[in-house]
Amino acid sequence: MSGTNDWREQGVRVVRGTELDPNTAQTPGMSRASAITYARHGAQKLWAGTVTIHANAKTGAHHHGEVESVIYVVKGKARMRWGERLEFVAEAGPGDFIYVPPYVPHQEINASSSEPLECVLCRSGQEPVVVNLDITPVEPPEEVRWIDPIHRS
Repeated sequence: MSGTNDWREQGVRVVRGTELDPNTAQTPGMSRASAITYARHGAQKLWAGTVTIHANAKTGAHHHGEVESVIYVVKGKARMRWGERLEFVAEAGPGDFIYVPPYVPHQEINASSSEPLECVLCRSGQEPVVVNLDITPVEPPEEVRWIDPIHRS
């Protein structure tokens, strides 16, 4: 052990699923719980937690300011809508990752009418920025497939 570091107290932290903190910024239609934060664990540059959206539910339109978000779908089927009027849509299932860039208006939807949507959420900042928006979505949304130069359909 280095003479100046107390790795026992300032090293790896394990946060049990039973220790998640629901006292975090919320968006109508979803339930967030924090796992890794500055206040609880000293994280400097990221926030991590869980999000659950009940069957057949959807969040209100919102964005997270300058913060980037990554959502990992654990269980269920996520339908993401985004854009100035939420005019674009794509879906993700278990094992899929969703990237939400800064300031992008978006809405998370549980595409299942019978099962909850359970995800792990990581953000690039500590501030619990949730800017809820008053947006009337355009119908029908335009489907956009997530394709990059490496992974073609």
